[in-house]
Amino acid sequence: MTDQLEGRNPVLEAIRSERKIIEIYLVESTRGKGVDEIKSLAVKRKIPLKKVSKEMMNKMAQNRNHQGVLAKVESYRYREYDEVVENALLVKENPLVILLDGIEDPHNLGSIIRSAEVFGASAVIIPKNRAAGVTPTVARIASGALEHVPVVQVVNITETIKNLKSKNFWIAGGDGGSRQMLHQQDLKGPVGLVVGSEGKGISRLVKEHCDFLVRIPMAGKTGSLNASVAAGILLYEIFTQNDGKKEISR
Repeated sequence: MTDQLEGRNPVLEAIRSERKIIEIYLVESTRGKGVDEIKSLAVKRKIPLKKVSKEMMNKMAQNRNHQGVLAKVESYRYREYDEVVENALLVKENPLVILLDGIEDPHNLGSIIRSAEVFGASAVIIPKNRAAGVTPTVARIASGALEHVPVVQVVNITETIKNLKSKNFWIAGGDGGSRQMLHQQDLKGPVGLVVGSEGKGISRLVKEHCDFLVRIPMAGKTGSLNASVAAGILLYEIFTQNDGKKEISR
């Protein structure tokens, strides 16, 4: 089985990683720094590189925003939960993992994976059922982040939370109804961040297993944020409290 990556960043990051790439297609007229690097790395890794017309690329691509670049790659392989968590605890003093409770929109999943990579998360954990999985659309929106932050599928988010707690993770849930403001909560240490679904938020059972719930301060009248936007804000606060000063001082 193979997947299809579209766009310069997803293809470039796949080449840089250890993912097996079967072949790369480029529109003949495509130019730019990213394209030059794709060509150079493809030659080094001995990846077949084929030039096609824009019309042919439009037929091959699943969306119009392909930027003249497309790659056939091995199917995405979800990582094993135990391996990812144990590695996170070994490598990082205060690891961060994200648990998505029923995110169904692939665009939101891709955006959250991208934010997770930016803010140093060790994994994104998703349910196997009734939730978005990794697809070409998710890969495109994640813009290469899929090659750097592992995605794990689990049968039960609640049981996964229990396991993380046994490994000394604090479980924080983003909840618009909480009285506790995000910036007022101590989020230092190993954290499992729970982000709820687009319409319903965090489910009751999952919410009951969170150590604390936090809400993002808002001044507007609509009273809600897109799930991926909310996730990005929550991730930023956790990053700032744990590792942000190291990054800012570099």
